[in-house]
Amino acid sequence: MIAWGCRTWVMGVINVTPDSFSDGGRFDRPEAAVRQAARMLAAGADVLDLGGQSTRPGALELDAEQEWQRLAPGLYAIRQAHPQALLSIDTFHPAVAERALAAGAHWINNVRGVADPGMVPVVAASGCPYVLMHSRGSSQAMDGLATYDNVTLEVRDALLEATDQALAAGVAAGQVIWDPGLGFAKTTAQNLELLRQLDLLVAEGYPVLIGASRKRFIGDVLDEPRPRARLWGTAAVGGQAIAKGARILRVHDVGPMVQTARMADALWR
Repeated sequence: MIAWGCRTWVMGVINVTPDSFSDGGRFDRPEAAVRQAARMLAAGADVLDLGGQSTRPGALELDAEQEWQRLAPGLYAIRQAHPQALLSIDTFHPAVAERALAAGAHWINNVRGVADPGMVPVVAASGCPYVLMHSRGSSQAMDGLATYDNVTLEVRDALLEATDQALAAGVAAGQVIWDPGLGFAKTTAQNLELLRQLDLLVAEGYPVLIGASRKRFIGDVLDEPRPRARLWGTAAVGGQAIAKGARILRVHDVGPMVQTARMADALWR
């Protein structure tokens, strides 16, 4: 179990992909991934989240072997260059998670944690921290599945059900981290409602991770089509999430978001 203390953790995103929505193609070579890892660690990242395929709405999906071939070079290179770094793997393929953990990764971040229990045996066997995210459908189908009577309560109930299944299969409660899945099968209004009522999820007792960085709903609010120009909107969301009790911010811009988190911690922790 992680001792969270009174400080928000910051998770730095490194996408070793050609097609991620805001940084595709920037870090898909191992040497570029290593340099980005160094920058993020120096800026204060607590954990680095490596992703081998885009999960943005509409993205084409890779099978496990394709994802591993894309992910492995960067993972091995970062492990060698920064052996002290905590590494999370963003994958919904159990086979990729298993190979990554064997290669030295520490966390699994599963964007289909609610929808697909297939990852649970891998996580139970390893004892690693497990980010269980709410989503619906595939990347290509999710935008058509954003129908809720009460988005916060339905996300909470789905996370509770998936967590109960994981605990029954041998995952320890201390491994579980919740992610409400901002931007995954949710409209802009639904994302904002989740953020306003985030304390209802926090009250269930599991650490909550918020991954809002540069996302489309921020662009909608700000009328800003450029993902990399959404930093200050991301910072506002981060402050709100911390005020409501979130424990981890998953971000692209580590330095500014570490400062945001420290100031928010001083105000609300």
